[in-house]
Amino acid sequence: MAKASEVKSGNVLRFNGELVSVEEYIHRTPGNLRAFYQARMRNVKTGKIVEYRFRTDEEVTICRVETNDYQYLYEDGDYLVVMDNNTFEQYNIPKLLFGSSIKFLKEGMNVTIAFESDEPIVAQLPNSVELEVTYSEPAVKGDTSTSALKYATVETGAEIRVPLFINQGDKVKIDTKTGDYMERVK
Repeated sequence: MAKASEVKSGNVLRFNGELVSVEEYIHRTPGNLRAFYQARMRNVKTGKIVEYRFRTDEEVTICRVETNDYQYLYEDGDYLVVMDNNTFEQYNIPKLLFGSSIKFLKEGMNVTIAFESDEPIVAQLPNSVELEVTYSEPAVKGDTSTSALKYATVETGAEIRVPLFINQGDKVKIDTKTGDYMERVK
């Protein structure tokens, strides 16, 4: 158990039986009232925002979270099998932890996973990935001067919107959080 004054933004706490990530943590001293800490926290599992005021001497449980890079190997039902790059141990990670960005996951790609006491709690892809376009409609000559977009399918099967000059076989850089086209890769 730690005091509320020891908490920092980015810590993971066990709050009301749930794991929450501290997004904002501010020390407030309103006039001649007692000081407190205003916390804005996000539930790790559901993503809901929780706001709470901690007294300065209140006890909190700061969880020990280990974050490491792993290599994605293959899909196994509702789980993805990843391998630790240092020890070569394999772990089953629930697909739900990756959210909507899972459609850009390719075998052999490195992912970041956070564990709290041998339980995976957060899984992230890199901020951007480079994938090859497997299908796109050909552009009509003269249409490339506008900022029009067309649909294209990438090698993972995901469909994204790309500029008209992107053709089948081109490699594109994609933002994994939004699914937006960023640039063509040479």
